[in-house]
Amino acid sequence: MAGQLKAKYKTEVIKAMMASGHYTNIMQVPKLEKIVVNMAVHADAERETIKFVAEDLMKITGQRAQIRKARKSISNFKLRENMPIGARVTLRGARMYDFLERLIAAALPRIRDFRGVPVKGFDGRGNYSLGLKEQSLFPEIRPDQLKKTQGMDITFVSSAQTDAEAKELLKLLGMPFAAA
Repeated sequence: MAGQLKAKYKTEVIKAMMASGHYTNIMQVPKLEKIVVNMAVHADAERETIKFVAEDLMKITGQRAQIRKARKSISNFKLRENMPIGARVTLRGARMYDFLERLIAAALPRIRDFRGVPVKGFDGRGNYSLGLKEQSLFPEIRPDQLKKTQGMDITFVSSAQTDAEAKELLKLLGMPFAAA
């Protein structure tokens, strides 16, 4: 599966972006460098919750999740230093393309009343962030075995210099953006 999207990038996407006239060399064409998937947990959640979150993240991405801990204590949030507060996975290479393909083909169409992903998620430097409300959108997660519904943030890091280049790259890869 991952080979199809990477092959599409090498054959179709690079040609289409070179045809725009902004690039003189194939190496200048922006590419997707990594995808970071992050799931945060409330500070007052039980210790078992973080294990379930990391397990779900591993099922979704196919890669072991890294447990993230608080860097400093914040009493208003009932947060102590080194307390586990989330899990993340950084995907590169074949796993990145495999995840992107499953996100576009399987997870996003399962969202109720889906009209495309919002365009406002760009950061000004060619990166795009997207939030999902629940992990059960992915076919790997069985809703009947779900311990807790949890949202996630997905960040697409590209070598694009501007938001327009990154949007064009993601659109050519198949990302369904909402009509403005």
